[in-house]
Amino acid sequence: MKETVVLDMEKLERSDRVRGRILKTVTCVGLTFWALVVLFPFYWMVLTSVKSYSAYNSEYIPKLFTLSPTLQNYKEAFTAVPLAGYFLNTVIFTVVTTALMLVVTVLAAFAFARLNFPGKHLAFTLLLSLMMIPNELVVITNYVTITNLELRNTFTGLILPSVTSVFYIYLLKENFEQVPDQLYYAAKVDGTSDLKYLRKVLVPICRPTIVTITILKAIECWNSYVWPRLVTDDEAYFLVSNGIQEIRENGFGRENIPAMMAAVVVISIPLIILFLLFRRAIMAGVSRGGTKG
Repeated sequence: MKETVVLDMEKLERSDRVRGRILKTVTCVGLTFWALVVLFPFYWMVLTSVKSYSAYNSEYIPKLFTLSPTLQNYKEAFTAVPLAGYFLNTVIFTVVTTALMLVVTVLAAFAFARLNFPGKHLAFTLLLSLMMIPNELVVITNYVTITNLELRNTFTGLILPSVTSVFYIYLLKENFEQVPDQLYYAAKVDGTSDLKYLRKVLVPICRPTIVTITILKAIECWNSYVWPRLVTDDEAYFLVSNGIQEIRENGFGRENIPAMMAAVVVISIPLIILFLLFRRAIMAGVSRGGTKG
């Protein structure tokens, strides 16, 4: 009887192992396929950037490889337009906007999470309701405001509408509220000011979420396209998005896609490096910010 039970247990364990291996194999195959689908546009971007202009335009059916790669497109990307200057403008725009947004977001999130003032819940409800407004309406309103203030073709006009984010305030507020209230009350008993408590306690504890917000905002600013195209027509304030469009149109009557792809590769490298360096902080920050308790 015992031998029969032992044999049945071994069969069950063997069956579970086989089922686990099959499930793991199917999962790996599915993830590999999905990774190829996601990475293919990047491969196509790099491949196009090393094809000559004539070779690219002569392909009636796009080829998945090239036997004569060239770096001429990368040279044209920097000579056809002042891409280096646009790159510097984008760095300034991204750094200043992200820094201002971080200050506004941290202070607003702290106020809603820890301070008590009349109308606090109503104000936060109204703030969240702004997420219901379509971005197109916000762009129109911002454009009219910036134009009336005569801030077109200025860094102030580029930066000012992007220094706040309702979603980031909400995310950081939820993260701040996870810190026990006892720490705040103990700090107040010791005579610690609110700003000192924020700087010495909340910011270090919630560093993963703050890093996540910073990186996501930097990526958002770096990839900004619609707003810079609306409020700038002076090359001195063009961003890389403007430069890519100029390179695309600089194809002797046809779109210069290879040179444009070369510019996109160069512009994408800082973002890829940034994500690879801080990918763990991004994942930790998002998961922590969305977990209550």
